[in-house]
Amino acid sequence: MRKAFSTVLVLLAVAACSSPAEVQLLQKINYLTSFGTFGRDAYAYVAKEKGFFDRAGLDVTITPGTGSVDVLKLVSAGRADFGVADFTATAITTAKEKLPVTVVAAVQQRSLAAIVALEGGAISKPADLEGKRIGDQPGSTNQVMFPVYAKAAGIDPAKVQFVPSAPPALPQLLAAGQVDGIGQFVVGKPLIEAATQGKKAVVLPYGDLVPDLYGNALVTSKEVLGRGETATKFIGALLQGLEYSIEHPDEVAPILKKYQPTQDAAVASAEVGLMAPYVRPSGYSGPVGGITEDRVAKVVRTLVEAGAITEGSLQPNDFVSFGSSPK
Repeated sequence: MRKAFSTVLVLLAVAACSSPAEVQLLQKINYLTSFGTFGRDAYAYVAKEKGFFDRAGLDVTITPGTGSVDVLKLVSAGRADFGVADFTATAITTAKEKLPVTVVAAVQQRSLAAIVALEGGAISKPADLEGKRIGDQPGSTNQVMFPVYAKAAGIDPAKVQFVPSAPPALPQLLAAGQVDGIGQFVVGKPLIEAATQGKKAVVLPYGDLVPDLYGNALVTSKEVLGRGETATKFIGALLQGLEYSIEHPDEVAPILKKYQPTQDAAVASAEVGLMAPYVRPSGYSGPVGGITEDRVAKVVRTLVEAGAITEGSLQPNDFVSFGSSPK
């Protein structure tokens, strides 16, 4: 009996000693969501919950982002290893500020950016935007991209006033009529309608008029990308979480609720459902997260023609690492 008891003690001691070693083997990764912890960003929590990060040997800390420009600056400064930012905003910001960031995957194959208004209000179509007040956070994706959308819509962006507004207050400002519309993602429609007590939303997607634009993109620094296998494993595990999310949308909301208890599960589920056709659009045969040089070149030309960036200020390889993107 004494011998058996001693054996148990030895086994327990080995287990106690080996667990910290195993934890230490996990590579730490700091990741920023695109904006907050809504359903559109829940795939990172899905990757964590389903063990995709663990199996890749990664210990991932997920921190809510505060918009594309902030995410890009934090990643470029080394305060986060990876983050999610709108692809077009990334191109424009990189061209102007020469940030040392690079895109490694397209989270959505079509842009999610939009202007959202309410039925019965002053905005029902793009032409209605002139002379109107749009609430949005300064530097947001929607505001940075607006001149591109305005050119495609045939309106003067100078005749649209963006009102600096805190993101959490946007639905209330819209409901109260203090602004005519707000900058929002297409998938934010359920959130807006819930916050405005069931009033129907009018959504003007940028992608309807500028279809070549990608949506959100996974970005990192060239220094992190140089880590080789660790970066590759993270990209693969995160995109596995994205793919699982759009294939099992009913599982996403409970997982998000577990990690972010204040989130509305019904709104999160609705967002994932709306996002799925943007991640894998009808007729798209490439991999989830795929990105091509030809299409990026088209986006760059579109931005030059819209006056968003200057001719020669940006080449596709300046801000996209095609060799690291999914194949």
